[in-house]
Amino acid sequence: MLTAWHKEIEEMYEQMVAWRRHLHENPELSYEEVETPQMIAQILEGYGIPVRTKVGGRGVVGKIEGAKPGPTIALRADFDALPIQDEKDVSYKSKVDGVMHACGHDGHTATLLAVAKVLNQHKDELAGNVILLHQHAEESSPGGASEMIADGCLDGVDYVFGTHLMSGLPVGTYNCTKGYAMASIDAFELKIQGKGGHGAMPHETIDAVVVGAQVINQLQSIISRRIDPIKPAVITVGSFHAGNASNVIADTAQLSATIRTFDKDVRQSIEHDIKQVIKHVSASYGATYELKYENGFPSLYNHELETDNVIQSITSTIEGIQFVDSPPSMASEDFAYYVQKVPGAFFFTGGRNEAIGASYPHHHPKFDFDERAMIYAGKGLLSVAYKYLVETVKDSVEIH
Repeated sequence: MLTAWHKEIEEMYEQMVAWRRHLHENPELSYEEVETPQMIAQILEGYGIPVRTKVGGRGVVGKIEGAKPGPTIALRADFDALPIQDEKDVSYKSKVDGVMHACGHDGHTATLLAVAKVLNQHKDELAGNVILLHQHAEESSPGGASEMIADGCLDGVDYVFGTHLMSGLPVGTYNCTKGYAMASIDAFELKIQGKGGHGAMPHETIDAVVVGAQVINQLQSIISRRIDPIKPAVITVGSFHAGNASNVIADTAQLSATIRTFDKDVRQSIEHDIKQVIKHVSASYGATYELKYENGFPSLYNHELETDNVIQSITSTIEGIQFVDSPPSMASEDFAYYVQKVPGAFFFTGGRNEAIGASYPHHHPKFDFDERAMIYAGKGLLSVAYKYLVETVKDSVEIH
């Protein structure tokens, strides 16, 4: 039975490529998605799948009801693009100036549309239901996942799964890290207000550059001296802007930073320490400040049993593939919100192929992936669905 599912996803390869390339040529930024969710809804409705639109704002949710009772699993794909100029020399290059799919979301969408068609064709074989989560705004806070959850997309869902095409992994490989797999993401913007003046008379000023530099130095000591070294954490100040002349002491400085952690207590501790550093360093120089601190996506935690089931279901049913081990990533994903609510796992599907130039990192102007990766992603999702909605019923084994 699963062999037939896999064969059908292979037969949909050209259709997946066509969908993916259409989306790649017509990308839409987070919270500006209009044509993309309409396209998704039309395709699903064309299969006869009931669809709910504008979920959480711009999300699309479909439901495939199996013929027999059983668990309900959700499969998720995201569909927003990034504010990056497409620099690839390909026929399907983005037609929208300054916007491109530089993270594989076009491939995720095309894959889940094909998976939906296969599962819907075999719904009489399913013991349980499949919820299709087509999510908007993964790239921007607060993120589409939390908004769709608040609008009920996980109501009645027992398990949730997703995959992400990965240019860092070769085609034919997968990764699914048990436990903490991706980091939380927080950020701050800081404006330091000093007192400007002549570069030759520093004693009459409050140098915002010096204050900002000291803040940056002290922030790094939080990681090295305040956080348990076996608990990963990153504070990166990505921008520092002040002044416009060599002989003028700047009266203001603006800094922005990103903070990545896994452990919830570490996350809270770092936020407290950052605020204390900024407060006391500024006060020691007589400067004032404005701080905007934003908590973003939480860390993504792959549940142990669900991770084992993903790995087992894929390795035992797809020939010629390899699961590779890799450490948790300090990148972030709002799929984390789903697995906070119900058990699940998020796995990576390799899309790297240097021979065709599909080797650039995500969010790069020349990012691309080997489109055959969509076949592997589709097979992976189908194998997981088969395990939860067919195999476990046949074997009378309790999954969770």
